[in-house]
Amino acid sequence: MSKLFNTLHHVCILVHDLEKTVAYYEKIGVGPWYDYPKSGAYIDFDVPNPAASAAMRYKCCDLENVQIQLCHPGELDSPQRRFLEERGEGVYHLGFEVPDRDKAEDEGRALGLRVTARGRRIDKSGFCYFDTRAEAGIVLEIRKTAQG
Repeated sequence: MSKLFNTLHHVCILVHDLEKTVAYYEKIGVGPWYDYPKSGAYIDFDVPNPAASAAMRYKCCDLENVQIQLCHPGELDSPQRRFLEERGEGVYHLGFEVPDRDKAEDEGRALGLRVTARGRRIDKSGFCYFDTRAEAGIVLEIRKTAQG
């Protein structure tokens, strides 16, 4: 059995207002929150709308066992913007940490998963989103976190 989706790294929730949502979480004791660290340029970047991707804003909170990511997709067209408009606020994807981003993407493709967005940095960190909403009810992402 595949171990591709074995190590949950984060839950990404789309929201209309980052500051309001962060304030609520802090009020109930969840925090601290920080801006998502965009760690370096991608050498391979294939997303539906690069300008929309660049405009997305994230706030993150590291819990003991998982990270919560809050995302405001901005106003440009993107899968995240369409999700927010059509379904409202809620969980958009689950992100799973993998030891080898490239190998994990290949494994996902071998399982018949269609890639909807992907990015890779020179240090081999990066991400890959799979189109799994119809079958899994949610987008599944694999990621390799940048070191250092």
